[in-house]
Amino acid sequence: MSRPYVIDQMISAKEIAARIEALSKEIRKTFPAGERLVVVGLLRGSFIFIADLVRELQDREVEVDFLEASSYGNAMESSREVRILKDLRGEIGGRNVLVVEDIVDTGYTLSHVVALLKSREPKQLKTIALLDKPSRREVDFRADWIGFEIPDEFVVGYGIDYAQSNRNLPYIGKVRFTD
Repeated sequence: MSRPYVIDQMISAKEIAARIEALSKEIRKTFPAGERLVVVGLLRGSFIFIADLVRELQDREVEVDFLEASSYGNAMESSREVRILKDLRGEIGGRNVLVVEDIVDTGYTLSHVVALLKSREPKQLKTIALLDKPSRREVDFRADWIGFEIPDEFVVGYGIDYAQSNRNLPYIGKVRFTD
């Protein structure tokens, strides 16, 4: 059972949309037109971000795949043990790959996933995270592109949950516990 809480808006839907548009321009400069880009979403938190991002890349040939990794479960703190719950369906060897993450916190999940995917020998592999909490980093890892750097707050919305709730909020909100 989750504790009682309220959500304070931190990043608006409009700010998110503007940042995704800017990020897509940077991504286009890195990945050449005419070459298929495999966009790998890390489930579950990235599903809204990946949908909006690939729509901004409509001038590119994009293939979408998903990988589910977990170091949280329903907890608020990372267990630091990364488990792959669902692997990619397609092959990435020799292909351009963009890994899409919702939030980089300790860095364990994304660094583990990148090491796994690099072992499959993609042509080029880059990472993007909607949110970054550098103050929480325990692993020396930084995504190639960051949507927003945020302080050490527990956040929900825009695909990010607390115990499987609040993913459907159109903004990023800070969870404030009321007990």
